[in-house]
Amino acid sequence: MKYKLVKLQRLSGNEASIYSVYLEHENRTLFERFIAENQPAYQQELWNIIGRIKSMGTEVGARDHFFKKNEGKPGDLVCALYDEPDKYLRLYCIRFGRTCIILGGGGPKDVAAWQDDSKLAEEANWMITVSNDIYKRILEGDIRWVDDGFELEGDLSFNQDEE
Repeated sequence: MKYKLVKLQRLSGNEASIYSVYLEHENRTLFERFIAENQPAYQQELWNIIGRIKSMGTEVGARDHFFKKNEGKPGDLVCALYDEPDKYLRLYCIRFGRTCIILGGGGPKDVAAWQDDSKLAEEANWMITVSNDIYKRILEGDIRWVDDGFELEGDLSFNQDEE
């Protein structure tokens, strides 16, 4: 499966760069799919999550308290973004400090752990895979940080069949 990282200009700003995973076979990002799948059932939560992401990009950065950390495997930086802890929607992402976030997908969480829900497990595992792919490319020098850690530069296109 082919995918690439794309910067979401309308959500990014002076405080953080916001990216998502663009799936070539779907012609949309995981974040766009997340929005489409959860409208209209979770309209208010979606607006709140989008507002929070926009605020992170333009005003406050990707602060710790917005995320539930350690949602993936140790060291992969996968976390969950949500409206409020008692709400249902979870958006899985990769957080690189306060300056960069890569948004994935997610869905409603009504189980104790994401591993207990097939949809959430699929979305979280996607982000674990993306994190591993990025990490390999950074080690190989094919992806690097520019702009003091705000921007990713280099080969941001991936082919899971070749990785």
